[in-house]
Amino acid sequence: MEWLVAGSEAGERIDKWISGFMEEDVSRTQIQDWIRSGHVLVNEKQVKPNYKLQLDDRLLLQIPEPEELSIEPEDIALDVVYEDSDVIVVNKPRGMVVHPAPGHASGTLVNALLYHCKDLSGINGVLRPGIVHRIDKDTSGLLMAAKNDKAHASLAAQLKEHSVNRKYKAIVHGTVSHEQGTIEAPIGRDPSDRKLFTVTDRNSKHAVTHFVLLEQMKNHCLLELKLETGRTHQIRVHMKYIGHPIVGDPVYSHSKRSGITGQALHAGVLGFEHPRSGKWLEFEAPLPDDMNKLLQRLRHQ
Repeated sequence: MEWLVAGSEAGERIDKWISGFMEEDVSRTQIQDWIRSGHVLVNEKQVKPNYKLQLDDRLLLQIPEPEELSIEPEDIALDVVYEDSDVIVVNKPRGMVVHPAPGHASGTLVNALLYHCKDLSGINGVLRPGIVHRIDKDTSGLLMAAKNDKAHASLAAQLKEHSVNRKYKAIVHGTVSHEQGTIEAPIGRDPSDRKLFTVTDRNSKHAVTHFVLLEQMKNHCLLELKLETGRTHQIRVHMKYIGHPIVGDPVYSHSKRSGITGQALHAGVLGFEHPRSGKWLEFEAPLPDDMNKLLQRLRHQ
């Protein structure tokens, strides 16, 4: 990865600045290790992690090959919605992490898939075999995984082309004044907290979310949301941006206890073209019990 530092970015610490371009599971400590070991060069020279960027500095980052970790198959129950020799679709429960990360190598969907499938695609390496996309730990719902590299390439291309049909249901705060709408706002790292995301024009990516109002309650709404793009925390960030954060979201809402662990967000519909046959497949998973109970309570407030 290469960057040229603009005037507005001069004076910022190099480790903090680079973290704004990394995936959420790449820590600032990891970036500092890369800098110390010479994987980051500034104007072809090695610097320290606290180096302050200068105007027109040219940065080069060469991400080292990940260390091979032993990810063990685990006999964890899976709600399998569909499976054949190319793809598997599961209904992930709230609370389950999708793939392992350093310090968290067990109990994930990948551990369960390795036990269940034995034949996942190897494109994403040992940590993310078969994983084409993901949903947050505390979001429930449908997720697909590839069983061979050809299927993986096809599903990844469909995601990139925005041809995959992904619809969510969310319970949000407040009264939504429109029956339907589109949120088009770029998402990037929050400059005040790099672990979070926000709507920003700086170092951001194009993001589009469509919504339909399904039910209006006294102080809450049930929405259906369709992803056109797939940015990290996209729905959660966009709903906060328009003033209707998701109920129970511990990061972007700060609401009172909702009776569920995590945000009231469910990936209910997943549709895609089968990577081998070309046939359109579409699946739907009903709302989990905790969201149904929350809805019943809110309807009677």
